[in-house]
Amino acid sequence: MVDSETDVLVIGGGAAGLTAALAARQSGASVRLIEKQDRLGGTAAISGGVVWLPDHDQMAAQGKDDSPADALAYFQSLDHGEMDTAVLTAFVTEAKQMLSFLTDLDAIKLTMMPDYPDYYEDRPGAKAEGGRSLDNELFNFTSLGDWKDRVFQHGPLPRMMLRETPLGGSNGMVEPATLEQRATQDLRGWGQALIGRLLKACLDRGIEPALGCGGYRLSVENGRVTGAIVERDGEQETILARQGVVLATGGFEWNEDLKSAFLRGPLESPASPPTNRGDGLKMAMAAGASLGNMTSAWWVPTLAIPEAQWESGETRSMPVLIERTLPHSILVNGQGQRFCNEAANYSALAGAFHSFDPATYDYPNLPAYLIFDSQYRERYPLASFMPGDPLPSWVAEADSLESLAEKIGLDTNSLAISIARFNGLAEKLDDSDFGRGKANYDHFYGDRSRNGAAATLGALTKGPFYAVEIKMGALGTNGGPKTNASAQILDVDGEPIAGLFGAGNVISAPTGSVYAGAGGTLGPALTFGYIAGRAAAKRTNQ
Repeated sequence: MVDSETDVLVIGGGAAGLTAALAARQSGASVRLIEKQDRLGGTAAISGGVVWLPDHDQMAAQGKDDSPADALAYFQSLDHGEMDTAVLTAFVTEAKQMLSFLTDLDAIKLTMMPDYPDYYEDRPGAKAEGGRSLDNELFNFTSLGDWKDRVFQHGPLPRMMLRETPLGGSNGMVEPATLEQRATQDLRGWGQALIGRLLKACLDRGIEPALGCGGYRLSVENGRVTGAIVERDGEQETILARQGVVLATGGFEWNEDLKSAFLRGPLESPASPPTNRGDGLKMAMAAGASLGNMTSAWWVPTLAIPEAQWESGETRSMPVLIERTLPHSILVNGQGQRFCNEAANYSALAGAFHSFDPATYDYPNLPAYLIFDSQYRERYPLASFMPGDPLPSWVAEADSLESLAEKIGLDTNSLAISIARFNGLAEKLDDSDFGRGKANYDHFYGDRSRNGAAATLGALTKGPFYAVEIKMGALGTNGGPKTNASAQILDVDGEPIAGLFGAGNVISAPTGSVYAGAGGTLGPALTFGYIAGRAAAKRTNQ
């Protein structure tokens, strides 16, 4: 029995799903958007909200050259066989149209961050001078009316734009009176602004999301996906989707079974909400989907904060983007040995953490420790702990490096050798071991009051000394059902599964395992949401 009908059913209320709903609606389809949580936005809502897009109009307006061909060359120079050329081409060519579409609907308002470089700046087509990463303007949440409290958030609300913070290359200084005024008006930045605008655009066009819809199962008739069976308020509901279903449910980084089955190495502490448990992946698998890029994720080193918990009780972890890049700090492994360029881009850095030793049959660089001295402590924050604040008990402290090593279980001699070697390199401002400080990106999150390599290189010489464990986490997974360039999910023979589309972290990422630059997840997610919504709605006009 069918309980309700629509042309296009979108499952998942994050950035990709909201975009897909708008694209389908503006293409003439009736749309229903469902979300299993009681709030919208998912991972995007608590993210920085930056969107990486090639060849957009703001670049041209500021005299920065770009083209789909440049973007294609950039990705293909990093490809290890996981990218589909047609799917990748769809992203780099449709991104500009997606941005114009959402901008015209007032569903997005982005400003280019001109100095934020691509992460692999030495590759063909890269933009070392920046331009492809865009930041959200502040959004007034009072305009959402009763929906203003239905966007997922955790912790303090962002009253700044990302480009006003150290994460965006600024000093983070905004006048207290300005911040107070923004709070009074409920102006929000980051991912809150991204989701808030997308939601407002949906509501303005009669798309009212149905929250608390879970227990998803796809309905399939004669090889065609015809809708879904969901649970809401303890009742089962069958939704008929006459034209198509768009999966936009996020990744599987909180599903232990799926992680063990697919990922190439440990993912201990995800930085995303614990609702990302592979719902869409399991639905696609049940429908016979072919899978791609399943060993990878949007990796990021994380710091688990024991006193910070999600509403469901899981320990919350924060991405370690800045702390490891600042002077007077290094990363060492459990043997007390330095093993990487600490200032490298976070997604690629996972390769060092996942190094496997066949002799010990283990990952020698997990666990890892961020070691820093009092020069660091007096000048820089650690997570939310500012200089001068008392540090929590999970930060080890000792007057000497030897005592610190003993506290955290490292070989004292090995740690002393590693830090002595690093100090010598730092004093020469030439990290000949791992190249820290040689790339522009290495300086971006460093101490911008210092020039060149000094922004990230500084010796550890002043006690007390400190250590904190760094784990391998992720912003989300990026493997899932394969799609074609029209966002149609493919079966095991490479043929489209009729009526089934996908976008966001639920699908095999159009860019493979490559995190291109700041916003490298949201750019493809929004673009394929746009492609999926339009493609699903096309049948309504035939």
